[in-house]
Amino acid sequence: MEAILISGGAGFIGSNFIPFFLKNNPNKHIVNLDSLTYAGNIENLKEVTDFKNYTFIKGNICDRDLIQKLFNKYHFEGVIHFAAESHVDNSIKNPDAFIKTNIFGTFNLLDVAKNYWMDGPNSYKQNFKNAKFLHISTDEVYGTLGQTGLFTEETSYAPNSPYSASKASSDFLVRSYYHTYGMNVITTNCSNNYGPKQHGEKLIPTIIRKAIGGEQIPIYGDGKNIRDWLYVLDHCIGIEIAYNKGSYGETYNIGGKNERDNLYIANTICELLDTIKPQKKSYKEQIAFVKDRPGHDFRYAIDASKIEKELNWEAKESFETGILKTIHWYLEKYNH
Repeated sequence: MEAILISGGAGFIGSNFIPFFLKNNPNKHIVNLDSLTYAGNIENLKEVTDFKNYTFIKGNICDRDLIQKLFNKYHFEGVIHFAAESHVDNSIKNPDAFIKTNIFGTFNLLDVAKNYWMDGPNSYKQNFKNAKFLHISTDEVYGTLGQTGLFTEETSYAPNSPYSASKASSDFLVRSYYHTYGMNVITTNCSNNYGPKQHGEKLIPTIIRKAIGGEQIPIYGDGKNIRDWLYVLDHCIGIEIAYNKGSYGETYNIGGKNERDNLYIANTICELLDTIKPQKKSYKEQIAFVKDRPGHDFRYAIDASKIEKELNWEAKESFETGILKTIHWYLEKYNH
């Protein structure tokens, strides 16, 4: 049975991806390596805990000896690399954790995989000729957009936060292992994900939690910052397609074509809650504008035409269909 190492599989996207992938690939063995920091939640994977082709290991991608031991034990033929520090506000306060995990951790995974799979540059060992490394990244590496335009795979990198700078660095490391060693690597850069299992600190879970808790709903600045929103299961489908069909050395942008500003998102969630769980006053009255974060990028938007044309992927959920599913999931989580 082919074994695949998934890093950071207890995080938001990884914990949605693993059950999805195991359902589609019962003949593959997933080993999930996660250090279970505040952002990882093993409860998010309870649906696969008893699967015979699923193994969880608590550990850090910065621990090279551990990664080496796992390769020696499981003989991985693939790596799908989710593990990353990802919250911009946290990167502003504590950038060192982002540098360690996102840059050094990615290097560890790459280098151990390269040494295990390859005899030398452009020379794969016989049993690992099809081994591959999929790196999950973000559109934030491209910086910010004005009112118009889209990020493409050819857009120059211009990261504006310690988080996006650390992810840009990891992207460049992955690229270098393809061009220097001929390693089978693929990179995906996604837009803002939302959906079930997202950590409560993120925008959409915060809006839902604060709304039903009767608290102020904090919106940065004037609420006009725009993101392209991608439902997490649409992203999971894109990741699997990129892993199975992507060309080595290529980057694929995955976006939802759902540009919405933060104020629209807050208003939409409040309007839906007014219908689903009405109270005396509209939830909109809880919206409060707070001081903007430093270096807050104005707009992100992805051109996903490359993965749509070359790999036949497309986002199925609109923001309006996806957000309704998301609200119902969080209401159940918070027992409302």
